[in-house]
Amino acid sequence: MKKVAMITGASGGIGKATALQLADAGFDLALGARNLEKLAEVAKIARDKGADVYMNALDVRNLESATQFVDEAKEHFGHIDILVNNAGLALGTTKIAEQTDETEWQTMIDTNVMGLLRMTRLVVPLMIENGYGHVVNLGSTAGHDAYAGGSVYCATKFGERAISTALRHELLGYPIRVTSVDPGMVETDFSVVRYQGDKQKAEQVYEGMIPLTAEDIADIIVFAVTRKPHVDLDTIIVRPTDQAGNGLVHRRQK
Repeated sequence: MKKVAMITGASGGIGKATALQLADAGFDLALGARNLEKLAEVAKIARDKGADVYMNALDVRNLESATQFVDEAKEHFGHIDILVNNAGLALGTTKIAEQTDETEWQTMIDTNVMGLLRMTRLVVPLMIENGYGHVVNLGSTAGHDAYAGGSVYCATKFGERAISTALRHELLGYPIRVTSVDPGMVETDFSVVRYQGDKQKAEQVYEGMIPLTAEDIADIIVFAVTRKPHVDLDTIIVRPTDQAGNGLVHRRQK
């Protein structure tokens, strides 16, 4: 029986790359994202690779949306083996004392923390019932080292790390693995979203250096979930060779 991987935020970036590489690796897929049009394109490619795909709109910030998505995916496949909590975002770089509108803060907390918790609590009981599972949470090096202008985003990723560790402790004795994949600089739409569509500003983030790609991170996720059942890759920190830490980046002259 083929394993089923559920991926949030699967319409682009790391989520899309992970879906397609898992399809290549022989997994069936439950794909969710807010952008249904882009999600349908990912689903079509995955089906062409031989995967059975359930897809639907998913907003992890909304309990009704998340519950319906998980219920329908379970009805479609009968089981969920892998959960990739990929949905997440950073918004803005405003310093705490200079922030005048808390909307960005709330959106990051609702998506990166509450969304991850919500999907996990809905799916893990299915894994316990089925006797197998693997939760992969997308963290960040921002969850290990905070920086100015990133206070709330960093807080959500520190939170993801705490949740992953607590979940690992809570599931001790169950045949369920927990992995936190914590990338440094990855060139996706991440910075475009952070800078509210300003592509020029987003491109400057990666100027003069070679960042990681969505495919690099997907490759690591696929490696983690395809290890033998007794092998749990707990926390994986991955950076570009050109990055030694947050703010420590080697940039080549033009």
